[in-house]
Amino acid sequence: MSKIVDANKKIEETVVGGYKKIEKTVVDGYQKIEDKFVDTFLKEEGETTKEAKERLKKEQQEREKEQHKYSKTTEEIQAEIKEKYGN
Repeated sequence: MSKIVDANKKIEETVVGGYKKIEKTVVDGYQKIEDKFVDTFLKEEGETTKEAKERLKKEQQEREKEQHKYSKTTEEIQAEIKEKYGN
């Protein structure tokens, strides 16, 4: 039984190691493309790519916060309907 366990462990290490290499390659490639896009299309004058990405993230958070201010949960809507129409 020990040989089977050892063989499975080696297979596991090979598969996981291969997956991690592929994952790192994909993520690194995506980040390079993202940086180039931000640098080319979204960066403001005098701004580094890193600063532009931080600004864009902050702007997105502000938009989401503003949008959330106007959204209601199902429970809130149901409570308003009950209050307005009863039952």
